[in-house]
Amino acid sequence: MDKYLKSKIKLQILKLLNWIPDKQMIRLQYRIKTGRKLNLKNPTRYTEKLQWYKLYHRDPVMAQCADKWEVRSYLEKKGLSGILNTCYGVYDSEEEIDFDALPDQFVIKSTNGASGIGIEICTDKSKLDIPKLKKELRRWLRPQKNGGGREWVYYQYPPRLIVEKYLEPGKGENSLVDYKFFCFHGEPYCLYVMNERFTGGGVRQNILDLNYQVMPYMRVKINPIRTELKKPENFEEMADMARILSEDFPYVRVDFYDIDGKIYFGEMTFFPESGYYDFEPDEFDFILGERFHIGDKLL
Repeated sequence: MDKYLKSKIKLQILKLLNWIPDKQMIRLQYRIKTGRKLNLKNPTRYTEKLQWYKLYHRDPVMAQCADKWEVRSYLEKKGLSGILNTCYGVYDSEEEIDFDALPDQFVIKSTNGASGIGIEICTDKSKLDIPKLKKELRRWLRPQKNGGGREWVYYQYPPRLIVEKYLEPGKGENSLVDYKFFCFHGEPYCLYVMNERFTGGGVRQNILDLNYQVMPYMRVKINPIRTELKKPENFEEMADMARILSEDFPYVRVDFYDIDGKIYFGEMTFFPESGYYDFEPDEFDFILGERFHIGDKLL
């Protein structure tokens, strides 16, 4: 069963469980996905604090930054509009898109899509089945009250379609490297470096510190990068941009691409993997948790 079909089935099942209150649903999912009981009264793990963050930290600016169209105005406000990818248009309906006017290569995204859901990459418009694509786009635009992980930030704006420039990914191990900065209270602590997204063998990832040194931690079931990746010349510039974009939040992951020396903004993610991580060794969950201050409110 391919990844897309698995995601579709999973979403259908979770939709049937929408009646379960957020707190109970999050407790249940945390137990199923991590094998641990969720501690919300005195959370110490990063993954526990992400669940607390979902439930009790409701800053409307977070929803703005999670929306792929609305976040653009946030970057403009921060003086970082220069790292935004070219946008061909944003649409309320698939019928509004003039495919004839689009270039041969482009990317369509759901503005409130999460975890890779709601992305269509077109590398050759002549081979595009437009009626089939429109049917899929209509599915993306269906209103939702919440999702399986109860990530409220994705459901504050109406779903729309955004069409952007296709970024040439490169080949093999150098294909569209991601730099994903884990930022706590406006300060990056570490980052994921990810590559081989388009090789068919699955993405590879290392966890690096701010000196661009590989840390002795990994996500469970994620393979490490096979070759040494050189530190980008603009790495410090990316880190400074992450500081600017994260300064308003207790935690956010800020993602960038570096293509031929030019930085492109990827996204801002408040609940990576919906907070259901496992690390090797497990101590890294606590190390990240120490940097994530969520207040002294007991729940």
